[in-house]
Amino acid sequence: MASDPGTQSRVMFQTVDKAEEPAHRKLGKLTVKYNRKDLQRRLDIEEWIDGQLHLLFDCEEEEIPELEIDIDELLELTDEGQRSRLQELLQECGKPKEDFINGLLYRMKGLRKMSGPLKK
Repeated sequence: MASDPGTQSRVMFQTVDKAEEPAHRKLGKLTVKYNRKDLQRRLDIEEWIDGQLHLLFDCEEEEIPELEIDIDELLELTDEGQRSRLQELLQECGKPKEDFINGLLYRMKGLRKMSGPLKK
C-alpha cells in the first residue's frame, strides 16, 4: 500500500467545549480523592455517634444540647487528648460516658483526617 506524498491523510480531532460538559460529571470529580470505603466508615461512625448521643442524653434529637463532635479535630490529638476533649464536650451529660468514649475511640482507630487531600 504505497501512498503518494502529495495525498497524505490527515487526522483531525474535535475538541469538546468545557461549557457543554454536563454538570453531573463535574460533581463526581469532588469525591474522587477520597476512598469510598473511608467515606462509608466515617458515615457509619457519625451515625453511631448520633444514636449514642440519644441514649446518653435520653431525649429526642431536638432536645439534645448543641454538641458537635468533630472527628477531624479529634484525629489531630493524641489518644489522651481525644479522651479529655470528649469528656469536656460531654460534661453536661449526667450518665456515665466512658463506654461511649471508649467505643468512639475504638471506631476511630485507623481513620484518616479528611479535611485536606489524602496523601498517597
